[in-house]
Amino acid sequence: MEDDNIKDFMQKWFEQFMGRFDRLDKFMDIMSGRHNVLNGERLLDNQDLCQMLNVSKRTLQRYRSAGELTYITIHHKIFYTEKNVEKFIRDHFEEGKYRENKEPSD
Repeated sequence: MEDDNIKDFMQKWFEQFMGRFDRLDKFMDIMSGRHNVLNGERLLDNQDLCQMLNVSKRTLQRYRSAGELTYITIHHKIFYTEKNVEKFIRDHFEEGKYRENKEPSD
């Protein structure tokens, strides 16, 4: 019976210990700037989104100006919430379409 108590105690202690590591890891991600987060939602900046969509910064500006891509500004820097980017992709890109690169004819 005593072995079960020790085992339960050690299990609970280990879970608490690992939980602290998980919280510390999340905190370090936020503080290191690897992931910008607002209200628990990941934020993407212009560079992230340009790479993701394979477009230029000017193209993102056009999407913003046309009201097609929702954004927020924090300290004069533009960010996009992951949820809004997913909505933009669903609304503006077709799934499963493939364009073949045609070689120019001589």
